[in-house]
Amino acid sequence: MRIAIAQINSILGDFQNNRNKIIEYVRSAQAKNADVVIFPEATLFGYHPFDLLEQSEIVDRQMKEFKKLADKIPQGIGVLVGLMTKNPEIKGRPFLNSVAFLVRDQKPKFFHKQLLPTGDVFDEGRFIESGSLEKNYFSFKGKKFFLTICEDIWAWPNQKGESPYKKNPLTELKTKKVDLVINMSASPFYPGKEKVRKELVSQTAARFKAPMIYVNLVGAQDEIIFDGSSFGLDHKGKEFIRCLSFSEDLNFFDLETLKGGRRIKKLDSSEALRQALVLGLRDFCKKTGLNQVHLGLSGGIDSALVACLAVDTLGPSKVRGFFLPSEFSSGLSQQLANQLAKNLNIPIQEIAIQNIFSGIKAQLDKDLNIAKFGVVHENIQSRIRGMILMAYSNLSGSLLLSTGNKSELATGFCTMYGDTCGGLLPIGDLTKTQVFQLSKLYNSERELIPQMIIDRPPTAELRPNQKDQDSLPPYEVLDASIERTVGSSKTPKSAVDFWLLNILGQTEFKRWQSAPILKVSKRSFGRGRHWPIAGLKK
Repeated sequence: MRIAIAQINSILGDFQNNRNKIIEYVRSAQAKNADVVIFPEATLFGYHPFDLLEQSEIVDRQMKEFKKLADKIPQGIGVLVGLMTKNPEIKGRPFLNSVAFLVRDQKPKFFHKQLLPTGDVFDEGRFIESGSLEKNYFSFKGKKFFLTICEDIWAWPNQKGESPYKKNPLTELKTKKVDLVINMSASPFYPGKEKVRKELVSQTAARFKAPMIYVNLVGAQDEIIFDGSSFGLDHKGKEFIRCLSFSEDLNFFDLETLKGGRRIKKLDSSEALRQALVLGLRDFCKKTGLNQVHLGLSGGIDSALVACLAVDTLGPSKVRGFFLPSEFSSGLSQQLANQLAKNLNIPIQEIAIQNIFSGIKAQLDKDLNIAKFGVVHENIQSRIRGMILMAYSNLSGSLLLSTGNKSELATGFCTMYGDTCGGLLPIGDLTKTQVFQLSKLYNSERELIPQMIIDRPPTAELRPNQKDQDSLPPYEVLDASIERTVGSSKTPKSAVDFWLLNILGQTEFKRWQSAPILKVSKRSFGRGRHWPIAGLKK
């Protein structure tokens, strides 16, 4: 039996587009003699729907497209496709996260996800009812299969003996002899995730004494990035098939010989982050219907990196930079911003904010009786810049990219309605250390980012001789603390840990009002982190 893995990029709620793509991949697979095609979780609906499921008619619309899909499946091939279905039981939540097995001229067989994730960016338990894994056995062309959907295999304990679930349904299940175990997933990316997946698949394959295939969604939805990276292991944990990362793929393997296509190029951590962010930005623009972006270029490293990612994603013709100097902006910053724009082949427009700033400063100093230059005046500059950049959005329909990083967000080292303005925060889940690493990656072949931008001490240039490290711990110390305190939720130990925990409590209101942040870590700011605004202040 020849089996195809169809690792595709679905669009949430665009059922006609998803149906057409499924048919296209099925026909391509059949042309290469596939007997079965396996798609990722929620292929037809898109993932994650969140509160779209409050509108049951959306699921009805999906099911109309599902019927059209079932009618167009070619003869002689079996297709596993993910979708949302209505729960037929009166009691319980209204929907099921399902997989349909389609064979032309046969009634579809439905299987349902049992374990429902509720942590991090997931909240399936609000609308989705649990299925039963014991019902997920099926046969086709003389072969026997067992189907799991994403979280169903995540109850295995890790190396520390920890599990997010009290019971593992796979160990309680009465196993039957099968030829292949299948997992259809929509599993988000973070560095190290592949290793975790491999351990879970290896344990499941060993439990069934059968090979197992893991088919993962690729693409991005809002801030969540799915990396694909589908693979298969035999019952001893040896890999026999590997799909592309961060790209759609159609791959094949022979069930008898366990020989399959292997896209084995290994990505280092910086390149994986780059590809993840490019995919996240590309899909955010594509799926929101935006095809132009712009940003402020300060002559600093954060805006330089975002500009590189934007050009990488959309091409230079779709990216525009602005340099918005005040009296505190140095000639070096202007020079570096212009050189970066030249290197990237993007237009840059200079709009001086000094006259606007001077007028507002004079008025506020008089009306509010402000005698000394301070944070009020620093933030006015940032907000003027935000106003101008948002004005260009109104004028052109271009998406403003905010340029803040995770280290700034964690410490509140940003101005609300100023440098936080934007429709997307591409590097908001990168620490400053990672920003430097990724910038150096872009310069690995030629000096795309002027070296002086990387070498000069970071500064917001909102007051004379300002440096980030005047207000913050050294970035290498701060970023390690962010990883412990935010990334791993560990008990604070160092002085910086305690300082950061206090600052997190004081500045949470800023993060609640942040633009969406592309998630590329295990724990990012944004949808998956539910800290209160009130409380935790010392």
